[in-house]
Amino acid sequence: MATITAPTRKTSTPAILTNRAVRKLLILAVAAAILVPLAHTRWSSGSWPDALTVDLSSPLGNASDWIIDNRDTHPLFLYFLGHISNAIVIAVRAVYLTLLALGWAGVTAVAALTAWRTAGVKLALGTTAAFLACGALGMWVPTMQTLALMVVAVLASVIVGALLGLAAGLSERTNRLLRPVLDTMQVLPAFAYLLPVVLVFGIGVPAAVLATVVYAAPPMARLTALGLRGADKEVLEAVTSLGTTPRQRLLTARLPLARKELLLGVNQTIMMALSMAVIASVIGAGGLGDRVYQALASVDVGAALAAGIPIVLLAIVLDRVTGAAGERIGEAAPADGARAKWLYALAAAAAIAIAARLAGALDWPGAWEADIAEPVNRAVDWMTAHLYSGVPVIGGTADWAAHFTTWVLNPFRDALFWLPWWSVLLIVAALAWLIGTWRTALTAVLAMAATGVLGVWKPSLDTLSQVLAAVAVTLVLGFATGIAAARSDRFERVLRPVLDVFQTMPQFVYLIPVVALFGVGRAPAVAAAVVYALPAVVRITAQGLRQVDPAALESARSLGATSGQQVRQVQLPLARPALLLAVNQGVVLVLAVVIIGGLVGGGALGYQVVFGLAQGDLASGLVAGAAIVCLGLMLDRVTQPTGRRTTKGA
Repeated sequence: MATITAPTRKTSTPAILTNRAVRKLLILAVAAAILVPLAHTRWSSGSWPDALTVDLSSPLGNASDWIIDNRDTHPLFLYFLGHISNAIVIAVRAVYLTLLALGWAGVTAVAALTAWRTAGVKLALGTTAAFLACGALGMWVPTMQTLALMVVAVLASVIVGALLGLAAGLSERTNRLLRPVLDTMQVLPAFAYLLPVVLVFGIGVPAAVLATVVYAAPPMARLTALGLRGADKEVLEAVTSLGTTPRQRLLTARLPLARKELLLGVNQTIMMALSMAVIASVIGAGGLGDRVYQALASVDVGAALAAGIPIVLLAIVLDRVTGAAGERIGEAAPADGARAKWLYALAAAAAIAIAARLAGALDWPGAWEADIAEPVNRAVDWMTAHLYSGVPVIGGTADWAAHFTTWVLNPFRDALFWLPWWSVLLIVAALAWLIGTWRTALTAVLAMAATGVLGVWKPSLDTLSQVLAAVAVTLVLGFATGIAAARSDRFERVLRPVLDVFQTMPQFVYLIPVVALFGVGRAPAVAAAVVYALPAVVRITAQGLRQVDPAALESARSLGATSGQQVRQVQLPLARPALLLAVNQGVVLVLAVVIIGGLVGGGALGYQVVFGLAQGDLASGLVAGAAIVCLGLMLDRVTQPTGRRTTKGA
């Protein structure tokens, strides 16, 4: 008789264990079960152990003293760095004297005619109004100082960025080497660039220009490389078939095909250079930023606003002119009279400048200036008396700031202080690994641990608490506004000019209205960070939702899904990459302003950098700057998904 055997049952892994995130969480849980008891036994207090701290104040102080003592005698300074410093001073002074020689009428005419030939009559009129407003506010000379610094810094940034981008665009090896460097430079807050250049070049214009170049060159390098590497392959093959040399292919094909990216790089470089040139007033750049800095230091909101308005106007004009020039690239060839119109425009500008010089009207007339500082300060005083507190039902702005500090900022900070240091590192590792790779997690953990090694663990956690609170508010407001903009074309059209203005304003300017509304402290610094980061989050969210496949939405509608269900169950899941990018950009932008918030009472690492710059204590300032770099790197890695291969085991 044949024996009937039962069929063997094939064992299978539970479906939940096939999920990548679940597997990672299980591995982390096992690691935590082993490591946490050991860490608790070894470091039961939970505070960062002194044995793992490296005191850099003495070596940094010695290095600072050596640089200061040898700045006028050592060959490195005499024959290299000294020449760079002198060249920068001469270039900035030459541009500044040229602007003064043109006079206010000549500068305004040149700017307006350039805008007219680039973007049309409407922008030309706006440019004229912007420059006249700078003079009417009594800020003509500071505006020219900032513009002179900008011209030199932008030219240097474009040259350096284009050369780096050229190398990365033509060489894959160079591209791989430069990519992590540019990634790191783009996530660093602007304040982190100030102290190293001050240490080498001292307080003044050379340090400000070099810090601006380091900050503004990466966008030019990235976009140049992107344009060169994205050139049409068929065009390049056609040019190669004609027997051209690599140099000829570069000049006749690659660069012309990358014109849009190159001009976009110039636009981004100009905006970042203006932002940094204003911040560099802390290290002696002068100009409009110095007026804002001095006014904020004395809490003179009226004077700060008088200097802040020209900064905003200058940013909008530069952004619109360069943006319009970029949009015209690739259009049909201009008419034969276009060159003649340019010549006529230049001749008209020269005639206006010469006429003003002959009339002795180079300086802006003092009778045309309007003092807005006093009425603004009176308005601020009224707000202090009537809106800061005691408003029925809703309370005052100072009450809001106090409540936000008590209910949000303090709990965030206290929770981070309460957590043992090793648990903070474990949380960082878990977050970074869940959305990235083990290399991402390792980088994030090492960056966070470096803040403890540097001896600024608690100030770093204080800064981190402000960043987390600001990011939470930014994401709630940004996602809600972005969803509304994606669902309504009318709302998106109304919102667009507001976002355009906010995105062109330098970081420094955001401190003025929050100081007027909330006074000084951590809450105003967080409010400024929220306002600064919100436009980017809104734009990325709205764009991601609008790019969702219409077929998926149509299928959801055919199944009877409501508008809310379509957003929650279709658009948001499909727009996940865009939402993660919005989170990443929100975190990076928030950190940049939270650090600058040290100028208005934000405390923590930002205050230590400002204190080091103001008191000449470069050792403590450099340590805080290095911690800011590490904190920025950690936050970027924790919030930036890493591209993964789809192959097994990736």
